[in-house]
Amino acid sequence: MSPCTAAAMGDGVVAGAVAWASSGLPSTLHAVATGGDPLAPVQAAGTLLVAPESPVPALLAGGVIAHTGLSLGWATLLALVLPERGTVLAGAAAGLLIAGLDLGVVGRRYPAIAALPTAVQVADHLAFGAVVGVVVRRRRRRR
Repeated sequence: MSPCTAAAMGDGVVAGAVAWASSGLPSTLHAVATGGDPLAPVQAAGTLLVAPESPVPALLAGGVIAHTGLSLGWATLLALVLPERGTVLAGAAAGLLIAGLDLGVVGRRYPAIAALPTAVQVADHLAFGAVVGVVVRRRRRRR
C-alpha cells in the first residue's frame, strides 16, 4: 500500500468516526422539533441487519452496527477519491449521491427506512458528506 493510500484510509476512518457522530443532527433536530422519535432512524437502519419485528434493543444495536460500517466504508472511499480542491463541496455532493443510493435503491426495499422523512434523511447524508470533506481537508493540510 502506498503512503498516500494509507494516509487516505486513515483520513477515512477518522472522518467516518466524526461524521458517524454528527451527521444525524438534522434528523435528530427534526424529530425533537416535531415530537418524533429521534431513535427511529437508528431502528430503521437496524432492519438492514435484523428482522423488523425484533425487539427495540436488537434494532438499536443493529442500527449502530450498520451505521458504523456504512459510515466508515463510505468515508474511506470518499477520502480516497475526494479532490484536493473543493473537498468540502465535493464531499457534500457525494453525500447527495450516497443518499440517492441509500434511500432510493436500498432504502426502498426496507419499509422502516422508506417510512422516514426523505428530505430529513437527505439532509443527514448531505451533512455526512460535508463533514467527511471537512475532516479530510484538515488532515490533508496538516501533512
